[in-house]
Amino acid sequence: MEGLSREKIWDPVTRVWHWVFAVAVVLGWSFGKFMSFSTIKWHFYCGYTILGLLAFRYLWGFIGPQPIRYRALFPTPKQVIEYLKHLASRRPSGTPGHNPLGSLAVIAMVLLITAQVGSGLFIVSDDYFESGPLAYLVSDAISNRLTWWHKLISKMVLGIVALHVGAIFFYLLWKKENLIMPMINGWKWVRDSSKSDR
Repeated sequence: MEGLSREKIWDPVTRVWHWVFAVAVVLGWSFGKFMSFSTIKWHFYCGYTILGLLAFRYLWGFIGPQPIRYRALFPTPKQVIEYLKHLASRRPSGTPGHNPLGSLAVIAMVLLITAQVGSGLFIVSDDYFESGPLAYLVSDAISNRLTWWHKLISKMVLGIVALHVGAIFFYLLWKKENLIMPMINGWKWVRDSSKSDR
């Protein structure tokens, strides 16, 4: 690709984490949405798995490779504005790691799913629904409110996952930039000038 060079960006640990996290979130959401007496336990198992993966991700932001660290993840307002100016361009952005909009989406997704899992620890029983493992620590009123938030956030998680998938196809079809393969093999086409967010 003109003006781009192929570089190793995503390390194996980050790539495995990404796909395991994606599967756990999809399965957890599905078991929650189409819940039955036989599937509720799997909803909780997915939740515990996601909780562990989130804990790892928060730690990995401090000790992981440069592209995955917090200082690389939080874009400045100027970077976001500059990136938006060229978003409609039919050329790959070529940014190493996440582009500024992708970074904001990652932050939003991680925070939303953290809130989702956190509220799930305190939910109350409903019909055949088992209570969260920490529900006994809070009052019924708080547990009921967190149950309400758990259900609401599940819709928000679905929305941001749909946005994530939509963005992948936008980049693939419009900007001719494949964001899936780098998360499989680690290699990404990067603009020679690493300071360019276009």
